[in-house]
Amino acid sequence: MSWWIFPTTADVGIRSFSNTLESVLRETTLGMQEYQLLGTISELNSVARHTSAWAVPIIGNDLERGLVRWLEEVLYRGYGEGQWLVDVSISVSDDYISGHVSWIDSDLADREIEVKAITMHELILEEVRDGETVSGKIPDVPDFEGPGWTSQVILDI
Repeated sequence: MSWWIFPTTADVGIRSFSNTLESVLRETTLGMQEYQLLGTISELNSVARHTSAWAVPIIGNDLERGLVRWLEEVLYRGYGEGQWLVDVSISVSDDYISGHVSWIDSDLADREIEVKAITMHELILEEVRDGETVSGKIPDVPDFEGPGWTSQVILDI
């Protein structure tokens, strides 16, 4: 696991670290999905899976906004289309964040919490240079030393 949940004043945050942009987007996505479940994503391994390709545009080279759009798409698919993401392989181009997604019927995912929206508040998606350290800021989130990528997203629950 390379993601950690932390409390905020009214919502909840998720902070992720990984070695590449694509993998930090994947960790953030899986962290958001698992946070909403009664159990873990791995407990859904026995449920029949489907695959799809999902994509969202990156407008004006704004990767942070692209991350928000991607997570909004995951929420929409889960709650609006009945496709609960359980795994993903992500690629990033100049124009799109794309994912080869494994999903299950949303009715088969026992959820405890509903994420209503992804906020722009305290949003972070940045590369961490070799030797640079990013503070975890709270006791349950470790510090991270680059090279790699970090993200932070506040979820409206």
